[in-house]
Amino acid sequence: MQTPADPQDRHEYPSHWEADVVLRDGGTARIRPITVDDADRLVSFYEQVSDESKYYRFFAPYPRLSAKDVHRFTHHDFVDRVGLAATIGGEFIATVRYDRIGADGTPASAPADEAEVAFLVQDAHQGRGVASALLEHIAAVARERGIRRFAAEVLPANSKMIKVFTDAGYTQQRSFEDGVVRLEFDLEPTDRSVAVQRAREQRAEARSVRRLLAPGSVAVIGVGRAPGGVGRSVLGNLRDAGFTGRLHAVNQAFPEDLKEIDGVPTHRSVRDIDGPVDLAVVAVPAEHVPEVVTECGEHGVQGLVVLAAGYAESGPDGRERQRALVRQARTYGMRIIGPNAFGIINTADDVRLNASLAPEMPRPGRIGLFAQSGAIGIALLSRLHRRGGGVTGTTGVSTFVSSGNRADVSGNDVLQYWYDDPETDVVLMYLESIGNPRKFTRLARRTGAAKPLVVVQGAGAPAGHAVRATRLPHATVSALLRQAGVIRVDTITELVDAGLLLARQPLPAGPRVAILGNSESLGLLTYDRCLAEGLRPARPLDLTTRATAADFHRALSQALADESCDAVVVTAIPTIGEGAVGDPELAEALRSAAEEVPGKPVLVVHVELGGLAEALSAAGRTAPQVGASAPGTGGGPHPPPLSASLERGDPHRPAERLPTAATAGAEAPSVTLPRSPKTLAPHPCSRLIPAYPAAERAVRALAEAVKYGQWRREAAEPGKVPEYDDIDERGAAELIGGLLERGEGLTIGVEETCRLLGRYGIDVHRALPAPTPDAAVGAARALGYPVALKATAPHLRHRADLGGVRLDLADEEQLRRAYDELSELYGTPEELRPVVQRMAPRGVDTVVRAVIDPAAGAVVSFGLAGAASQLLGDMAHRLVPVTDRDATSLVRSIRTAPLLFGWRGSAPVDTPALEELLLRVSRLVDDHPEVVAVTLEPVVVARQGVSVLGATVRLAPPPARDDLGPRTLPAY
Repeated sequence: MQTPADPQDRHEYPSHWEADVVLRDGGTARIRPITVDDADRLVSFYEQVSDESKYYRFFAPYPRLSAKDVHRFTHHDFVDRVGLAATIGGEFIATVRYDRIGADGTPASAPADEAEVAFLVQDAHQGRGVASALLEHIAAVARERGIRRFAAEVLPANSKMIKVFTDAGYTQQRSFEDGVVRLEFDLEPTDRSVAVQRAREQRAEARSVRRLLAPGSVAVIGVGRAPGGVGRSVLGNLRDAGFTGRLHAVNQAFPEDLKEIDGVPTHRSVRDIDGPVDLAVVAVPAEHVPEVVTECGEHGVQGLVVLAAGYAESGPDGRERQRALVRQARTYGMRIIGPNAFGIINTADDVRLNASLAPEMPRPGRIGLFAQSGAIGIALLSRLHRRGGGVTGTTGVSTFVSSGNRADVSGNDVLQYWYDDPETDVVLMYLESIGNPRKFTRLARRTGAAKPLVVVQGAGAPAGHAVRATRLPHATVSALLRQAGVIRVDTITELVDAGLLLARQPLPAGPRVAILGNSESLGLLTYDRCLAEGLRPARPLDLTTRATAADFHRALSQALADESCDAVVVTAIPTIGEGAVGDPELAEALRSAAEEVPGKPVLVVHVELGGLAEALSAAGRTAPQVGASAPGTGGGPHPPPLSASLERGDPHRPAERLPTAATAGAEAPSVTLPRSPKTLAPHPCSRLIPAYPAAERAVRALAEAVKYGQWRREAAEPGKVPEYDDIDERGAAELIGGLLERGEGLTIGVEETCRLLGRYGIDVHRALPAPTPDAAVGAARALGYPVALKATAPHLRHRADLGGVRLDLADEEQLRRAYDELSELYGTPEELRPVVQRMAPRGVDTVVRAVIDPAAGAVVSFGLAGAASQLLGDMAHRLVPVTDRDATSLVRSIRTAPLLFGWRGSAPVDTPALEELLLRVSRLVDDHPEVVAVTLEPVVVARQGVSVLGATVRLAPPPARDDLGPRTLPAY
């Protein structure tokens, strides 16, 4: 449609519309508004579009753009006419534009709320999901400018573009007239459109990580000629790991006659490599990285692992250097691990990638490992080797990512990859910071419903990590993560303890624990720890120190068969003397008993049993196969040492210098069992019994598994966000918009607060000002007796304990007497700011709050008013949107909750009404991101109903982009 162009833009350039996005194939592109400076780019772009695509766009042969066309397509007012371009390397690969129209289809301005939209995608980039990404962004722009509906006219043969619109998930209408398909769709997000957007986001981001972890070719840039050095070490690690793809060594200082180094082809530049390069490991100083990135981008490299330091961790100059690095890489559509990264590992047999500083390849297994810190990454890899069943390899690592400063690829991206990675059953993450916690909790909730996610989080962000500061206590953020299905632990020891249990054993069906063993003291210690962790242990069964392997087998079999048992902890201490049970014999006894009832988890607590730890690790090799006889019993020879086992292992895997059971001390566990269909990881590998050197570690891991199992069962039947017929969302939006015109952020007045909350069915008791005794009497007459007289000065507000409140004033005489008392005790009316309020029914005083936290997002909090919440911090929290199940659990989560349910003979109060109030507050802040804080205090919960006696609301302009908006990478 032809629309006249204004001589100048009506709005300034909207820089907040700029965004980097991940496309369907894992590459990246930049989306930005089209400006008058883009005329040459537009013409060049159009020349590369096929005649067929031009025909589909203009419904006629249109070989070239006229000067008038170029002017129209590059001059926008950013309100009624908007154009966006997707760019790679600074050049256009696709465009989209909308033109606002009226009811008659002619150009219009607001309040018209419909626009025509049209796309054009370069043929070489069709099928990459560019149009879908542009549609998300142009729809968000349109909503921001008051457009509620798009219309598009498409030729019937243009099936690809029709699919873009129909697959978007918006509510649509389709018609056919004059040989053209007309599509009309509302831009209000629907459950389906949000689901479609997030599914596309997951596929794109997972693929972008997969391109890094499974490259067909790798170039190490910065390989020195002399042994040692970072580049040479990484090259050796890749070679020694048996990388299955093509490997190249790059250094501009290589002599021209040097053809290879350590058997790897050498090149002076990435440009000299004949063939594609999927991944480049950059091991040059920071000042040379920009030149390397340019070479990689021009050669078509898909991703970078930047090991160099000297970026944001080094100060303001380094931070700007890091921003420039990300911008430069994204210009070429590349993603970055790092900078200041430790590297990445993929143990899959068809990849065998060790693009890291780890000198040895970890054993392959089912655990995905993410660590922002290289030092922590080394520690985690080492512990998993010592405790992960190194001989069998069953609980080793599938993939490992150490992101360093995580300037681009973050834990969120890797979570997207692991969510549907068939090679990963359990995810372990060490996070020093969470750049986008709202997205992280969303991804964690989805991932946790499919596989365990165990996280240890540092208390603060280190240098180099750009994160938004949270206003919530660290404990509160941890609680919110747990609600999202995250198994939150405090140390890397607990991370490994919980992770190995979840990788090896089925989830417990409940908290009931059987304890058995040959030490009464160790059994009682385990029993006490179970009670402390909230489990329900049975009294320990003491088999005495004379117990044989057969006694252990019999006792474990009986415990597992008991329907009142959900998990079993076996405790064992060394025995000496004639007839003492041998370690291999005991390991085999436990293995065979657990095999009989494979649906319940079994843990072992052992004390100074290096031999048993080794036997548990080797039991998978010594276990009898179906139809085979058992190995010798009665204290036969110990399993061969680890080195001998490695020699009998995979002949293609290079020898590895890993700790043996002796050097690992008490850190080596594992008994191999056939995997049950009910276990967490339904793959053909075998299942292991984890062993722990201390009761508290075993019980803590079990307690985390119990809580996670309960969360999984609840997540299978999630609650609902109720709909309320009396909510006036549109009216609230209009009121908020009018109030925000007064300023950037404000706490709105009492009357406006009551009106806004009233739009969501929340009735606030009116409090009338009483600057004089006569005014107080007049207010009481208007409200009706009995009334309360309250001082609202900041030092007295919500402080009934200080005597600034007089209740149940039944008549004028009592009201005047109370007014005089307050004035005599606390100061003049100007100091007291007294108000009169109608009495509410007696009940329990509570407080309800909602806040938009910069890091965690929208959070609803609840507690009892007064000392319980203010002094003791007895508040519970839930992420928005709150479901009916969330509201029910929120009310019951505080320690003082018994006061709501008839504690010591008091009358129970109306908790269903309280839960409804929480749900309405959640809807308010979820529907209107401009509402950044709500406080309702006190909220009196009576036997019948609730009374909101005080309320404050704070507004602020909504963020330009949030997790509910179109797909976008973090901005730099």
